[in-house]
Amino acid sequence: MTVTADTNQHYDLDPEIFGEFLDPLRKYSSGLYLHADDTLEQAQRNKLRFVADRLGLRGGERLLDIGCGWGALILFMAWEFDCDALGISPAPRQHEYIAEQAAARRLTDRVHTRVGHFEEIELPAKGFDAVTLLGSIVHMPDTDAVFRRARGVLRRGGTLYVSESCFRNASARTAFDERDGTRFVRSDIFGFGELRPLSELITAAENAGFSVIAVDDLTTDYRRTIEAWIANVDAAADRIDAHRPELAATLRRYLEIANAGWGYTTKHYALTCRNAR
Repeated sequence: MTVTADTNQHYDLDPEIFGEFLDPLRKYSSGLYLHADDTLEQAQRNKLRFVADRLGLRGGERLLDIGCGWGALILFMAWEFDCDALGISPAPRQHEYIAEQAAARRLTDRVHTRVGHFEEIELPAKGFDAVTLLGSIVHMPDTDAVFRRARGVLRRGGTLYVSESCFRNASARTAFDERDGTRFVRSDIFGFGELRPLSELITAAENAGFSVIAVDDLTTDYRRTIEAWIANVDAAADRIDAHRPELAATLRRYLEIANAGWGYTTKHYALTCRNAR
């Protein structure tokens, strides 16, 4: 299968750019705000513990993170839960950064990464206890193939966690999929991105043979997360622009577009599935 998604133009930017506006873990997806005064860093740690709870982690599991970003999840799960964690991403700079962080935390025996696309990388059948996709399936063209492959690499009884931004429904997708803002985010920022309604993700999960065991609405949390990112971009605009002129404005526009539709055209959901048979 040929994978057409090419998101490296964004995720292969200098890691220090992301360090300017993300939390110290450089987690590039929604946090979870449990209290009114939670910081961005606290919200991201809350979210990672939430993911661990949804996966049912108790310690020592084999974990696969698809679209591992800057390694926040695999580094956290290896440190907090002694997981043997493998991250996959097509962006080489992310792997270099994760290797440095794993070495600094003395986690090189538990944290591993592979460069490439999940749909194409050779992986052991039934080789993992848990699989995660946090904000990454949006960059993958064939959702049916992703869910089938995820089930193929999960042991019986293993758990899949997917969190993703979705169009609120099919009619919202029809109305907004080709708007200027949507095209800007898809083409100018990521190179490829395809928001779907939650119903499409659930259908793909069910068609692959998963049992859907939980659906959580994290829309409000993602709105607050992006508000924190925008504030950080504004505070670090000069340093960000030192990497590339006008980059701060480009990032701000992307984040503002992402935040504009929450609850109206878009939602953010967490979908938890079990390989029950």
